[in-house]
Amino acid sequence: MNRPMDKTLMLVKPDAVERGHLGKIITRIEEKGLKIVGLKLLRLTKEKAEELYAPHKSRPFFPGLVQYMTSAPIAALALEGPEIISQVRKLMGATNCAEAEPGTIRGDYGISIQNNLVHGSDSLESARRELAVFFSEKEILDYRRALDQWLFPSEAKV
Repeated sequence: MNRPMDKTLMLVKPDAVERGHLGKIITRIEEKGLKIVGLKLLRLTKEKAEELYAPHKSRPFFPGLVQYMTSAPIAALALEGPEIISQVRKLMGATNCAEAEPGTIRGDYGISIQNNLVHGSDSLESARRELAVFFSEKEILDYRRALDQWLFPSEAKV
């Protein structure tokens, strides 16, 4: 039986874009088999950064986080796949790059906890809220790839 796949947001942060890691990060997503259903390169406005990180507004790091996220271009990706939240979070690695495992994005390219290359939604509820900050419903594409029948055989049409 076909069912809609879960979706999540992943951001490639300013430090990753500035250091030339965008292509490598996208390659890792595709090699994992996750489907990119939305992609934008943009300069985050202060208002959008504050909206994205609104749950952290009362935290002492909030102003610095907003400043950092608006300091250079970012890439926003809408991703789709089974257990997408846990898949993306494992691919990213621990928030603190010093604790991230080799083979993860943060483990291989990260330098600090402040500039940790990527952001990923931590729950399906957060994913819905965060995706809406960057994408309209029309901007998230619904399509099938030839390899989906091999990656998701239970989702294949009979």
